[in-house]
Amino acid sequence: MSVITIDNLKKEYSSRNFSAKKILALDGVSFEIGEGEIFGLLGPNGAGKTTLIKVLLGITFPTSGSGKLFDKDLNDVKTKTRIGYLPENHSFPNYFTGEQVLHHFGKLSGMSSEDVKLKSAEYLNIVGMKEWAKVKIRKYSKGMMQRIGLAQAMINNPDLIFLDEPTDGVDPIGRKEIRDVLLNLKSQGKTIFLNSHLLSETELICDRVAILNKGKLIKEGRVEDITSTDSYAFITSGLTDEVYNSLMNNYKAVIQSRNNFLIPANNLEEVNTIIDFLRSKNIMIQSVSKEKITLESKFINLIEHKL
Repeated sequence: MSVITIDNLKKEYSSRNFSAKKILALDGVSFEIGEGEIFGLLGPNGAGKTTLIKVLLGITFPTSGSGKLFDKDLNDVKTKTRIGYLPENHSFPNYFTGEQVLHHFGKLSGMSSEDVKLKSAEYLNIVGMKEWAKVKIRKYSKGMMQRIGLAQAMINNPDLIFLDEPTDGVDPIGRKEIRDVLLNLKSQGKTIFLNSHLLSETELICDRVAILNKGKLIKEGRVEDITSTDSYAFITSGLTDEVYNSLMNNYKAVIQSRNNFLIPANNLEEVNTIIDFLRSKNIMIQSVSKEKITLESKFINLIEHKL
């Protein structure tokens, strides 16, 4: 089932100087997000990521196009009870304790006092803030604020969670713990919409990503597909000069070291041809794997190409 569907979504803003010129924040964006997915939204500053999240949440309205949450129109109020949201640079009253923050947002979401009490204790423990439950927010570090924000986004047990830079300011151990929390939510069938500048984190956790640039969707798909290449990495031993030269001249190999090389191949049949050649020359093959690039490298290449 599609949890989020957007079709040819556009959003225009008037320029700040009130001229006739419009600012196109979203330009015909379309994609779907299925149930139980962790979906990453990527893009440079000013790409339209925050605008898209605001449109999906009903904070602002699209100029044209359409969108649905849980197969309901974006303006359907009842769907909001199934959503959790952690905004970027969020803030809470600094005289609240962490526990009081969760009580406050739990009540706002319509939870009973008993459920709020139980869930607050549960989620404070999940995000590693149990010992800080009764400490005032003003004493929290940036990373602790992110943890409380994440707990706030989960307090009403939502089916869809929007997270805007959830690991900003969090140390490496904390980021790993937050990833574990998100993977656990996924295992429960929750759908997570993640906006992050930490592409290494996104690559570790997301099933699919969409890359925006200047309001346009320039790439969308599974992380493993986006980061794959048409080259295969071979690790061998006992490579002779004869085979070494043949690999470069006949198979267009890119030599990384004496026994490690990359070879372009369009399909497995071509890969097996190379393997047969190596075996015919009594070369020991230690491993063959499809070469991948990092999501960050792919992202940079796509953005620079579009500039």
